[in-house]
Amino acid sequence: MKKLILLYLIMALAFCSGAQEISQVNLSGGTTLTSISLLTDREVLIRISEDGKVLEWGVELQSIRNSNYYAARLQPYLGRIEYYGTESDSIFRGKLRSIGSAVFTYYGMSETELKRGKIRSIGSLMLDYYSLFDNKAIRGKLSAIGATLIGYYTSFDDRELVGKLKTVGNTTITYYSSFDDKYMRGKVKSIGPVGYSWYTSIESPYGGGLKTGSYRQVIGGITYIIQ
Repeated sequence: MKKLILLYLIMALAFCSGAQEISQVNLSGGTTLTSISLLTDREVLIRISEDGKVLEWGVELQSIRNSNYYAARLQPYLGRIEYYGTESDSIFRGKLRSIGSAVFTYYGMSETELKRGKIRSIGSLMLDYYSLFDNKAIRGKLSAIGATLIGYYTSFDDRELVGKLKTVGNTTITYYSSFDDKYMRGKVKSIGPVGYSWYTSIESPYGGGLKTGSYRQVIGGITYIIQ
């Protein structure tokens, strides 16, 4: 009985905290990180930018004709949404306060310049960012979401890679370099164990299009989406 009660308490705490996990990583054109999505306990996706801004939230709409295709934009969440009001710190006013049971907090005026106004937590997940002491190419970008560390290529890397997403936890992302075909440069080469190739300049009119690899691939429990 005690074990059963403990289990119920754990489940209740998880629900109340708006438990999240990293669900998706979106790469525009296979080159640029556009968003990292967190999945709430109510199956709502919350997309945030690499510099700590809420971009959109809602539910993915799957195509009826093609089970591998989803709409690029999320369908609106019709549940309860709250914003910080005039009684809040000036840096919080007007910012998103909660989506359903997922509560948002933000770094305040007492924090460093690169953190002020950025998301500090979503539910039980704490977010952190690279500081002024880090390489200039990654300053202000997300460095961690909960226990998952986020890494980027720095100014010491190939010019086509600078600032691009490098790691999400234990998953490493590689890209084609400045020495590759002009239609391949800067595009994803691999995500973890999964390889990608692209049509080159001599394969016109397909140059720059994805040749091998999936536009939507689950790797390490996270869905990587190339749009």
